Amino acid sequence: MARPIKETPTLYGEDARRFEYAVEHPRLATKEEITNIEASHLRMTSIANFAF
Repeated sequence: MARPIKETPTLYGEDARRFEYAVEHPRLATKEEITNIEASHLRMTSIANFAF
């Protein structure tokens, strides 16, 4: 049986300011990160074998 999900804690002070800034100013992925993600995606799709 599943366990109940706990409430998310509320952020205060500097933690709240950092979180709000991070949400409003997301960091863009670098060319290297995008290349790694695409390579991983191609690897996973090449080995995936779904029979429906």
